[in-house]
Amino acid sequence: MNIKELYQHYRQHPVVTTDSRHCPEGSIFIALKGETFDGNKFAAQALEQGCSLAVVDDEQAYSQYLNQPLARGRMVLVPDALQAFKDLAREHRRQFAIPVVGITGTNGKTTTKELVRAVLSMKYNVMATEGNYNNDVGVPKTLLRLTSEHEIAVVEMGASHPGDIKTLAQTCEPTCGLITNVGKAHLQGFGSLEGVIRTKGELYDNLATRDGSVIFVNADNHLLTAILPANTQVESYSQDHGNTQAAVCGEIVACDPLLRLRWLSRGGQWHDVATQLIGSYNLDNVLAAITVGLHFGVAENDISQAIAGYTPQNNRSQLTHTASNHLVVDAYNANPTSMAAALTNFRLMQVSPKMAILGEMRELGASSREEHEAMVEQLKQCAFDKVWLVGKEFADIDCDFVKFNDVEEVKATLTQHPVEGYYILIKGSNGNRLFELPQQL
Repeated sequence: MNIKELYQHYRQHPVVTTDSRHCPEGSIFIALKGETFDGNKFAAQALEQGCSLAVVDDEQAYSQYLNQPLARGRMVLVPDALQAFKDLAREHRRQFAIPVVGITGTNGKTTTKELVRAVLSMKYNVMATEGNYNNDVGVPKTLLRLTSEHEIAVVEMGASHPGDIKTLAQTCEPTCGLITNVGKAHLQGFGSLEGVIRTKGELYDNLATRDGSVIFVNADNHLLTAILPANTQVESYSQDHGNTQAAVCGEIVACDPLLRLRWLSRGGQWHDVATQLIGSYNLDNVLAAITVGLHFGVAENDISQAIAGYTPQNNRSQLTHTASNHLVVDAYNANPTSMAAALTNFRLMQVSPKMAILGEMRELGASSREEHEAMVEQLKQCAFDKVWLVGKEFADIDCDFVKFNDVEEVKATLTQHPVEGYYILIKGSNGNRLFELPQQL
């Protein structure tokens, strides 16, 4: 069965599952493999539970299944089930002649995606990535949600290894896109900052192959402007009011602690916006969303209304108030770039007393020790009233901060010695599970 035939089957049964425990009647089961699982082993089970077709890539398992009456005519052998999943999603995406906005970057891509979704939704029926479904499984799942009712799609793309963005862009075939920024993240996979830049730049490379494509770029980020392809339409945004080429310029009015800003479109008027976002670093994310909105003809007042109404979720730059403390929760992920920005922003907040609960940064490879030492040195300059460090990466670093092996030790300490009356920054890689702490603070 080739991809055209598989897609015709999908048209008759437009539900795909990769989990043999969740098999809606008539759905197509894709037997994906990972480090700790192999979907090929559960293909027959998926058919028993109601799937109309199972796509497998293990020839031995396929041969065994053919002896079972249930599998005859309902099982397809392909060279690579994941690639078949991507090809199916791409075939589906090609049925819709609508703009597809591709978004990637080291930091801020999910927040930017949500801001872009909010802005475009003021005028269009938007299909956007849910949560952080931004990898080689999440992107196909996202594309398969497209229906004839959608007028524009916003697809987030994440990467942890060279070539990841190239593959994802080939799957979703964006008509326009933006890279939020590039920084030190997933260095274990990329090897260096240069590796990060090359991989994120694969989005630009893909757009350069498509006539009429548009790149939205932060004109102040020279790492990004340096890799812009020639002969591609560019719409830029900037914090420099002297940049007459920028479609949008903006500036911070205050961060007290929520971000207030004002922005100016080319030849337009100033718009003041009070956001529900924490952090001056979010200004660029807001300007990116404004630029996309203007490009697609969203009214300026509607854009400001969408930005003001967006509420961050999923432990990303959230300000929450409990009975005991005020929490700045940014515990979804962390890398040297985002950690430095979060610490700088928290240091500048005109509040007191301040406490930081920080988890170790994962996937930094050989740079891990150096980056954690740099983080501790920045902390020493911040002079917060309390600092708790969570994770074994901090164990041998010389400092007077309180250290914990894991979040369970932190929770036990909070039970015995509650913290009250503080503004508390909570940030760390998701694996630290610091998102469990707010309920005790």
